[in-house]
Amino acid sequence: MKQARKSFVLASLIGCTIAVAQPVYAEEAPAAAAAPAAAPAEPASPHTLSANVGLFSQYVFRGITYTNERPALQGGFDYAHASGAYLGIWGTNVDDAGLYGNTLEIDLYGGFANTIGDTGIGYNLGFLQFYYPDNDKIAGQSPNTTELNAALSYKWFTLKYSRAVTDFFGLNSVSLGDGKGDTKGSDYWELNFNYVLPKDINLALHVGHQTVEDRSDFDYTDFLIGVNKNFSVGSSTGWNVGVNYTTTDADDDIWVDAKGHETGDDHVILFLKRTF
Repeated sequence: MKQARKSFVLASLIGCTIAVAQPVYAEEAPAAAAAPAAAPAEPASPHTLSANVGLFSQYVFRGITYTNERPALQGGFDYAHASGAYLGIWGTNVDDAGLYGNTLEIDLYGGFANTIGDTGIGYNLGFLQFYYPDNDKIAGQSPNTTELNAALSYKWFTLKYSRAVTDFFGLNSVSLGDGKGDTKGSDYWELNFNYVLPKDINLALHVGHQTVEDRSDFDYTDFLIGVNKNFSVGSSTGWNVGVNYTTTDADDDIWVDAKGHETGDDHVILFLKRTF
């Protein structure tokens, strides 16, 4: 369960050489033709394609582990346009005890991101679709979930809001048997801080709050602190290694998987990934 960037370079034109006409005499050969103007350089493409792959010691989303603290192999593809539009797909393995027997998660996402004039304030409007191709359900209810999101960023800070427009991972009065209706409208607020420390070490801080519609006992707050560093291996660029620590105040009687593991406990995540 995851989340654009762009650059545009104007091409420069090479000046043309101007030849001055000279008189031609009968005994002389015609003067050499003037050199043709150089072709303009190709403009940079407005389209950007990238891929990413990573090995994580576990998969933690919003403070909850979905691999029962076991390793996760994750990867995806991203497309971005110079206008700010973007689209991507990302996948990871999950533990069957954490999501009703499903073992694979695929996320589809897209949106539009840009800045507000020259204020330095960025904005991002998007969607995120969580899809579980195993199609295992809880009491006949699908965990597939769709969220809409909006974010504002300035310097090191990003404030983001996400709202579910479907049931929240299959939770409703049928799957829970509580007669409280669906969980559409569940939301998640998060504040992220990213800063580059000396030695080009990236510091990441995060606090988020999940609410589940009409199910206040499911609500919780999560925290993250992490460091990571970009590096190259010879001529191979795009590498990143890091560690995150997460914790939550989630109710251990509710946020527990089918094997009885408390999924909202403290977690340490080591990772190595590459973007290319």
